[in-house]
Amino acid sequence: MAYFDDDRCQFLRWNGMFFDTPGARKDPHRTEHAYWCHQTQNCMGPDSVVVDQYECNETRKCYQAL
Repeated sequence: MAYFDDDRCQFLRWNGMFFDTPGARKDPHRTEHAYWCHQTQNCMGPDSVVVDQYECNETRKCYQAL
């Protein structure tokens, strides 16, 4: 079962992608995740807008589909 949408930005990263905590789901839609952009390496995208599973979409110029 996939826990994220296939239409998310390829540059969106969250801590669950890298840390395997026993019993934790690798779900980017959970609110306790820390998000960052792979391009900028911080919580702001190249367009100076905050990144997360909702904001990183096709309306942004920096968005690139998976």
